[in-house]
Amino acid sequence: MARASGDPGPASGSGPAPGRWAMLAVLCASLLLVAMDATILNVALPSLIDDLRPGPLEQLWIIDIYGLILGGLLVTTGAVGDRWGRKRLFLLGFVLFGVASVLAATAHSSVQLIGGRVLLGLGGAMVMPSTLSLIRNIFTDARERALAIGVWAAVAGAGACVGPLVGGFLVEHFEWQAAFWVNVPVVVVTVAVGVRLLPEYRAPHPGGLDWPGAGLSIVGIVALAWGIKHVAKGSPNPSDVGALVLGVALLALFAWHQLRLDDPLLDVRLFREGPFLAAALATLLAMLAIGAALFLISLWLQYVHGYSPSEAGLRTLPSALAMLAGSLSSPWLMHHAGVRAVLATGLGALAAGFLLLALAPEPTTYPVVAVVLAGLGLGDGLAITASASVLVSAVPAERAGQAGAVSETAYELGVGLGVALLGSVHGAVFSDRMTDRTADLPLGGHDLDTARGSVGGAADVARQVGGETGRRVLTAARGAFDHALTTTAYVSAGIVVAVTLLTVFMVPRGFKVTGGGH
Repeated sequence: MARASGDPGPASGSGPAPGRWAMLAVLCASLLLVAMDATILNVALPSLIDDLRPGPLEQLWIIDIYGLILGGLLVTTGAVGDRWGRKRLFLLGFVLFGVASVLAATAHSSVQLIGGRVLLGLGGAMVMPSTLSLIRNIFTDARERALAIGVWAAVAGAGACVGPLVGGFLVEHFEWQAAFWVNVPVVVVTVAVGVRLLPEYRAPHPGGLDWPGAGLSIVGIVALAWGIKHVAKGSPNPSDVGALVLGVALLALFAWHQLRLDDPLLDVRLFREGPFLAAALATLLAMLAIGAALFLISLWLQYVHGYSPSEAGLRTLPSALAMLAGSLSSPWLMHHAGVRAVLATGLGALAAGFLLLALAPEPTTYPVVAVVLAGLGLGDGLAITASASVLVSAVPAERAGQAGAVSETAYELGVGLGVALLGSVHGAVFSDRMTDRTADLPLGGHDLDTARGSVGGAADVARQVGGETGRRVLTAARGAFDHALTTTAYVSAGIVVAVTLLTVFMVPRGFKVTGGGH
């Protein structure tokens, strides 16, 4: 890759930015909250279900609408930051994130909560590409930047992993609303410090924003996500298939439109390079698998093993610790072994974790899950840090928002689609197994449909009917959930193995990240 053009902004030509590590701390504080909100409701979902009574589809939307909104808007917000100012976009997005947290915390219906999650996704979409693009500008030395990206990836991954731990503590000691209230003081302090500390960066000669391209990307990604979500449920109707086809068509039109522009919203030519495409695919598909795994394992810990929210969150800690180790060791490993080796090792660790979960005898035990979580965290830390470094180094500093947008779109869309797609696969297997297991139970009508719809619904029915019937419903649901988790692990392992092979094929041996841009 060629060396990047000079950084636009105050630090251009003046060497390393003073106070850059303090700036990184501010960026990471915001990133931690945005990342935590992708998974913090995983352990809060049972309490939330008891309070708001959302249906199975509403439960999925409450969890994954956040990631889908993030994925749909990141390309546009990354371009807005390049043109309008990355600090300005970052601060405005984080303020919106705080307001949305209040809206979600005061929700008295599933609709209001989903609306709050939508606004949280919008605020997060303004924050996340700004953090990575500001790192690209603040850290002009390639070695320092690699370490900063390693810290950034560790915080992003740790946020997703400790989300269940923090959420569990808050739910058990307060209410599920506390999972949102906790954001507010952090937002206030971070914005106050960021206003004084962070420098402003924007492209030196920004063009106008490509609004037609922005519309195509947003609607295309949302339509694609909607189509995948509903088709994955099984027995899709024509509108579901139509949404899927529309999403693919609009994104293809978006790519064609970008190729015709001198100042594109996203330079799709970057995807012609094997390392860049491999990094984006590795992020997307790895997060698709691990996002669903963390969601389902959190439910498994509570519903199958009966742990409290905080106990369940504590038992997901191996993933966060391994993520930290993988992210912080990745820059050193990339420097000595090359990008391909680190990506392949990280993805291989993910695949091994899923295969262990798939091959473990049923009923699955927590020691097996703890090892699985460690493998997933280590693999995620290595793969995501290496991928982000490749993506950031591929663009000049004035286009850093594009790199941040690609990285974060792949990350968040992967998590959202993982919960939607693999969550739907798990739900279909669960319902099929529950249909067999509850055939002889004295349940009927709404109770039977609820018990077969989700493990949360089955637990609710078991509490209501009580007695021997209740115990049998709960036993059947736990066995069905465990079996569905095994099946989903096989699917996840297949996805990760495929992307590992693609990565090894597309990234040249000995390829290393430089300080340059494309």
